Amino acid sequence: MSIHIRPARPDDAEAISAVILAALRETNARDYSRDVIERVERSFGPAAVAELLARRTVFVAMAAGELVGTASLDGRVVRSVFVRPDLQGQGVSKRLMAQIEQTTRDRGVAVLAVPSSVTAEPFYARLGFTAVRDSYHGEERTIVMERSLG
Repeated sequence: MSIHIRPARPDDAEAISAVILAALRETNARDYSRDVIERVERSFGPAAVAELLARRTVFVAMAAGELVGTASLDGRVVRSVFVRPDLQGQGVSKRLMAQIEQTTRDRGVAVLAVPSSVTAEPFYARLGFTAVRDSYHGEERTIVMERSLG
C-alpha cells in the first residue's frame, strides 16, 4: 500500500472526523468505557476538527486517494494520531509520526510529548517514548509520554 503524507486542508475536516470516530468506536472502545468514548467523540465532530485545523499543525495520510489517517502537532505535543481501523498495523501511524518528528526537529524542538491513550501506549513505546506520568479525566486514563529528539 502506497501512503502519502501531506498537510491537512480545511476541506479534510469531515474525512478526518470520520477516521477518528471510527478508530474511537472500533479500537479505543476495547480499552475505554462507552461513556468515555462518547465524551471523546464530542471533541472530534467535523466542526470541532475544522477548529483544530486552524490551531494545530495537522497532517493526513492518503492511500489511493482516500484519507486514511491523521496526526497533529500542538507546539511540542503530539495530538490526535488516528488511523482507519482496517488499516491499523500497516505502518500508516508510523509514517505520520515520522512526519511529526521531522516537523518538530525543523522547529528546534528537543523533546516531543504525547498524551497517549491506553490503546496506543505500546505503539509509542516502540517509537522510543517513555511514560512520564498518568493523567485522569474522570475514568479516562491518559499516559503522558516523552521522547528526546536529540
